[in-house]
Amino acid sequence: MALRHSEARPDVHSDSAHASTKIVIAGGFGAGKTTFVGAVSEIMPLRTEAMLTDASTAVDALEATPDKRTTTVAMDFGRITLEEDLVLYLFGTPGQRRFWFMWDDLVRGAIGAIVLVDCRRLEDSFAAVDFFEHRNLPFLVAVNEFDGAPRYPVAEVREALTLPAHIPVITVDARDRRSATDALIAVSEYALTTLAS
Repeated sequence: MALRHSEARPDVHSDSAHASTKIVIAGGFGAGKTTFVGAVSEIMPLRTEAMLTDASTAVDALEATPDKRTTTVAMDFGRITLEEDLVLYLFGTPGQRRFWFMWDDLVRGAIGAIVLVDCRRLEDSFAAVDFFEHRNLPFLVAVNEFDGAPRYPVAEVREALTLPAHIPVITVDARDRRSATDALIAVSEYALTTLAS
């Protein structure tokens, strides 16, 4: 699959799309979900960002993301058209534990999910992996390659997360439109193959 017009943003009012589906972008706090949705969305993404407060510093691990000033408190929403006949609606989950009660509603109707992983805080990924495993929702793990963060082979990440061999593990740069699009294509293909079997 490819973008309809190279790297250009497609006409969001086009009636040529024949099918649409929902993909969830999940992961721990500061894993890059908002950045991912913003990098790939052909529409202005809907964001529900709030300023981090002094009260949240006792709860949220900010060491790996010292420049982070906001956090998602409900969801991120974006849209991308693949090929000429498939529209993906993207729903980014909030990463903080106190907002997890919303996940069931955000996931309802999705065909698949991407779990963004920050290898500096791998333990933050376990909850999202468990969530999708228990709901039998096809998902893949995308290791977000942050500048200056240690890089690990995907086989080591798979082992650290104790993922079965059938769950794809890929690398992604959540800031890069092409990289994020490739991840969406991968999860769409994996979800369709899984749901068809």
